[in-house]
Amino acid sequence: MPRLWVGVVFALLIAPSLVLAHAFLIKSIPGRRATLFKAPAKVQLWFNERLEARFSSVSVSDSNGKKVDLGIMEVGADDPKRLSVGLKPLPAGAYIVKFRVLSVDGHVVEDRFPFSIKR
Repeated sequence: MPRLWVGVVFALLIAPSLVLAHAFLIKSIPGRRATLFKAPAKVQLWFNERLEARFSSVSVSDSNGKKVDLGIMEVGADDPKRLSVGLKPLPAGAYIVKFRVLSVDGHVVEDRFPFSIKR
């Protein structure tokens, strides 16, 4: 019987840390701080958890803060962990990707990262 109690106590100690987990970015195209020689057609972000499409967003701005994405965001129908947005044709320069996502666990995560295009 004591082994059962040890297992129960261990599960209770571990469970809160699993409940407090939230979505985090695991991959992006373009990557964080990437220097590209050709402008991408879209930005794609992959997370470790499924996203709530209605409450997730991504935007891309140039170094002056001007929006350069097409404004049509999409959580992948084939991959609910992927968020993407199309881009206008981009000239050489520095850009910032900003995202705010709500994962199915109910946590909101916000972050940003730069990338640049060289010619």
